[in-house]
Amino acid sequence: MKLIEKFSIPNELAKKMIEAAENKARELGIAVNITIVDEGGNLVAFSRMDHAPLLSIGISQNKAYTAIGFKKPTGDWYPMIKDEPALLNGIVHTPKLVIFGGGFPITVDGHVIGGIGISGGSAEEDEMCGEAALQIVQQLV
Repeated sequence: MKLIEKFSIPNELAKKMIEAAENKARELGIAVNITIVDEGGNLVAFSRMDHAPLLSIGISQNKAYTAIGFKKPTGDWYPMIKDEPALLNGIVHTPKLVIFGGGFPITVDGHVIGGIGISGGSAEEDEMCGEAALQIVQQLV
């Protein structure tokens, strides 16, 4: 029997990503929740900035989970399904699925090592914070 090799985001990298996302949020004048999960969707790190919306805690977690679950940014979903009524009206009932921006898979050398979800600003602002966090990954690996 052969085992499956998996790669996972280390906590130290997750903390640096959170710091980068928080810095971008401050620059934008918003407060966000940031969730980072490993390749299996398990929580690695989380931060709720002061005054970030409470309901956005769960949304950030679901964005991170969606991103690793399908290995694509959450912002890719709506454009992909908007012209497919059955899919648009059906898939949104999938637990933990988010179809708007702010969730990204974290990829290193072609391996999805985790996911990040940002929630608290607009979808565009959340994506900007996530992209700032992903730049840290590219700088460190």
